[in-house]
Amino acid sequence: MFLVAGLGNPGAEYANTRHNVGFMAADEIHRRYNFSPFRAKFNGLIAEGNIEGEKVYLLKPQTFMNLSGNSVVQAANFYKILPQNIIVIHDDMDLSTDKMKAKLGGGSGGHNGIKSIDSCITPNYNRIRIGVGHPNTKNAESVVNHVLSGFSKSDKANVEANIDLATELLPVLLKKGIAEFSNQLGMKLAKK
Repeated sequence: MFLVAGLGNPGAEYANTRHNVGFMAADEIHRRYNFSPFRAKFNGLIAEGNIEGEKVYLLKPQTFMNLSGNSVVQAANFYKILPQNIIVIHDDMDLSTDKMKAKLGGGSGGHNGIKSIDSCITPNYNRIRIGVGHPNTKNAESVVNHVLSGFSKSDKANVEANIDLATELLPVLLKKGIAEFSNQLGMKLAKK
């Protein structure tokens, strides 16, 4: 049994922003693998489905990004899902929009949603990091404006292609683990 959490902010004003690529990925997983309708639970929206024989709960926390851990820990505790079976999909400013990486554990990289989850469960869960580019400044206001902004046409195409690829390869992560998923991801991205 797995919990896949796509991070983002609730509300129409955030729907197509860089910070919401986790929600976008969750929606694509939901569509591609025919999950049940989302329902409100655990301070989030949750759906359930089956991916190649694996039971998967799909969560979109509705707590706003900085409190994502509150929703993730509630769902994980309720379904008794261990950290190694939790997959969090989120935006990463340190990666350009044509890049994506996956790993088990690690630091937050300054991402407040990840900091929140780390503090609520442990850092030892799987992460799929989708690149959203960087504003090339350390100014905090510019960083916030960047992650809450929309995409250019080319950046949107890159991000959508990465979400599609991560969704396609998700069964690899469920069956063979994050290392094999990361390996296959790297090979596919290198061919783009």
